[in-house]
This record gives sequence, C-alpha cells and structure tokens, in this order.
Amino acid sequence: MIALIQRVKSAKVVAQGKEVSSIDKGFLVFLGVEKGDDETDVEYISKKIVNLRIFEDEKGKMSKSIKEIGGSILLVSEFTLVGNLKKGYRPDFSLAENKEKAKKIYEEVAKMIEKEDIIVKLGIFGAYMEVFLINDGPVTIILNSKK
Repeated sequence: MIALIQRVKSAKVVAQGKEVSSIDKGFLVFLGVEKGDDETDVEYISKKIVNLRIFEDEKGKMSKSIKEIGGSILLVSEFTLVGNLKKGYRPDFSLAENKEKAKKIYEEVAKMIEKEDIIVKLGIFGAYMEVFLINDGPVTIILNSKK
C-alpha cells in the first residue's frame, strides 16, 4: 500500500461539478492499494498517518501529529500510485488491487484512522475527481507499507 501525504491548509474534492468533501488544516492523503495488501498494511499505514509528526510546534520544529493539532484528513483513492514505470513510458497498473477489494481496504484505513478521534472525509472511490489543495510548506511524505 502506498500513501502520498500532503500537509495542507485546506483541501477539497469535486466530482461532476459538485463538492464532495473538504477539510481545513490537516492531511490530504492519496492512497494506492496493491495486490496482496491486507490488515497488516492497513494497520501500518493508518498508524503512520495518525502519528506522523510533520506539524510545527511553537519553535517552528516539525514535532506535532495531526491529533495534536486537531486536524482532519481528506482520504482519496488513487490506484495510479501503484503504477510501474520500469519499462517504457506508459504505466503498468497490474500491481493495483481489484476494485472491490481495494475499496474495502480503503474504507478500512478510514475507519482505523477515525478510531483515533480524527475526522476523515472521503473522495468517491473509483470516480473521476478534481482535487484542490493549499499545500502547507510544501510538505509531502510518501509511505509504502512494503518497504
């Protein structure tokens, strides 16, 4: 499982011209589910997201988690994160989990994060979406549950 995490001042998802979800300060997380991902990957990624200390403290040092600053998470499914570009220039998406299982895992990640009293908003799984954000920093972190 791959998560691309962006620290944001705000973010929103629009689908078919309508706003689906939005957050203020927090994380915009793009999540790619790979074949073979299971509960271990869900726990790893969820725990890392919840405890990731990339918000600044009073001294300007990155030492606070999303829980500590009272932030929210906008979680967006993105199978293209698992695209393989080792050969040629066209991504190979054969490592992406099938849609049904990937959706279940995506929802499990959201539920696990919510158990930590963090507000989680979702995009529309499998839909074409426009994602708008104001990146704070910019700060972008990539997590891979397999590495």
